[in-house]
Amino acid sequence: MKFIITLLFYFFIVGKSLAEVEKNIYKKIDLFSEVLSKIDKEYVESINQSDVMDAAINGVLQSLDPYSSYMSPEILKEMQTETKGEFGGLGIEVGMEAGVVKVISPIDGSPAEAVGVKAGDYIVKINGTQVQGKTLSEAVELMRGPVGSKIEITVRRIGVRKALTFNIIRDIIEIKSVKSKVLGDNIGYVRLTSFNDNSSDQLEDIVKDFKKNKNINKYILDLRNNPGGLLSQAIKITDFFLDHGEIVSTKSRKKLENRKWFAKKGDLINGKSLIVLINYGSASASEIVAGALKDHKRAILLGEETYGKGSVQSIIPLQNKGAIRLTVSKYYLPSGESISEVGVTPDIEIAESSDDFKINTKTDNQLDFAIKLLTG
Repeated sequence: MKFIITLLFYFFIVGKSLAEVEKNIYKKIDLFSEVLSKIDKEYVESINQSDVMDAAINGVLQSLDPYSSYMSPEILKEMQTETKGEFGGLGIEVGMEAGVVKVISPIDGSPAEAVGVKAGDYIVKINGTQVQGKTLSEAVELMRGPVGSKIEITVRRIGVRKALTFNIIRDIIEIKSVKSKVLGDNIGYVRLTSFNDNSSDQLEDIVKDFKKNKNINKYILDLRNNPGGLLSQAIKITDFFLDHGEIVSTKSRKKLENRKWFAKKGDLINGKSLIVLINYGSASASEIVAGALKDHKRAILLGEETYGKGSVQSIIPLQNKGAIRLTVSKYYLPSGESISEVGVTPDIEIAESSDDFKINTKTDNQLDFAIKLLTG
């Protein structure tokens, strides 16, 4: 009898607290309706209530983290539609930070890279229009346009007093995710610019070709300005260089969805020396590869601290045919450390040497240092 009374009391307390929570939520909804009504009647200019509501929804999501956002039906449709030469881009991966559009990395060979846009730049104007206050989707929409058309972007760069303005010609962005060459007589160099469907197959074929050259006994994996891509590809590529052990894990609110991935036996380069190049433009999947290889002491990381995007987003459809992009889990390295907002620190820190620095050219002091380190 005592147990039944205790149980009833428990349900009474829990039921009461849930009712209070629900009551408070409805109060907030009423408050929001009142605020919207006041804006509609009193604001200095007439407003589009639908746009205001979209902005409010997006504000809720972006208050969670920089990567969660709302996509209207129009924006979702554009994202799902493959462009067939009608629209061009600048060739930059962007994100949000404190309400400002931030360049995660420029894509190799893109118009943005060609004019000097760098990872970490903050885009403040697009064709003279202030970007702050706009959603990421709105900013991206401003950057889209016909191939061959001009666009002017103004950026702020840490360490540079004045704003920098770049005039760019939009183009079709073709991503060649894997590039390679032999450096000197004995170094196999692989540059990975993204983690696409076939990146691991391409990389495996390249390494197998390198192994036919008996002189090649050292390797460089270049992940600089690689904004990430498919988790499955990051796992496969990490596995190429590990013989055992954990690669990465994901954790979410739902414990049943927590996962761990482990390396299978066999090292594609048979334990030979490996240097991984990283910088602030290395994000997400790049950080998984670099972080796992560092934790297992399988590679030397050289360059600069990475971006710190260690979260997984899902596209969740809505009844209005739009969707929300929502962070559903976080990546954790074999050490148990989270990448989010922290990044991966190189073993050897080498900053870009000059303003005319460009990856894989004569001005690439980071690559030069790696070559010297391997050749003694």
